Amino acid sequence: MILYFSSAFYRHNDVKVDSYLSSNTGDIKQLFTSVFTDSEGTSEGVLIGQLVHDIVTLTHKEDLHGYVAIDNDKIIGCLFFTRLSFQQGLSAFLLSPMAIQTSYQGKGFGQQLINTALEELKKQGVHLVFTYGDPAFYSKVGFRQITEKTAKAPFTLSQPEGWLAQSLLGEDIKPLPDQPYCVEAFNKPDLW
Repeated sequence: MILYFSSAFYRHNDVKVDSYLSSNTGDIKQLFTSVFTDSEGTSEGVLIGQLVHDIVTLTHKEDLHGYVAIDNDKIIGCLFFTRLSFQQGLSAFLLSPMAIQTSYQGKGFGQQLINTALEELKKQGVHLVFTYGDPAFYSKVGFRQITEKTAKAPFTLSQPEGWLAQSLLGEDIKPLPDQPYCVEAFNKPDLW
């Protein structure tokens, strides 16, 4: 496996969080496929594995931020942020997908990975971060449920209660009137 990283910017209990710069896409895809197969079944594992492949291969560099958690030179977690484009010119990204190797789950590594990544995005001038997931988990790292009256999703949501956001500027999220555009990998209504 060939992985390239900048110097680690966070280390805790021998697990470091680093920027994902480039990698053997197959290994990262396998992490996501395995984790989602374990939790959601084979078809979901295959779907998320393909989504990760599409994100890495189809998304322009300026529209993608990826971060990995590494333990003993082994990637145990990964997450991606892809640009959401609003007409207001707002710097916004979507956190999705994220995976922590099954044997490392429930130990705080996912929260560590997200919090470190959010700090890096804040330093880079990102204003808002959205995700579409489990409110119980993502509320632990600052995300709050929003309605589409506050910010529309790129497509109709099958589970609107999972539409979450947070301001990296510490401000209340003001209603955004337009519907954002997502990167090509997420431009599929069935993912929403």
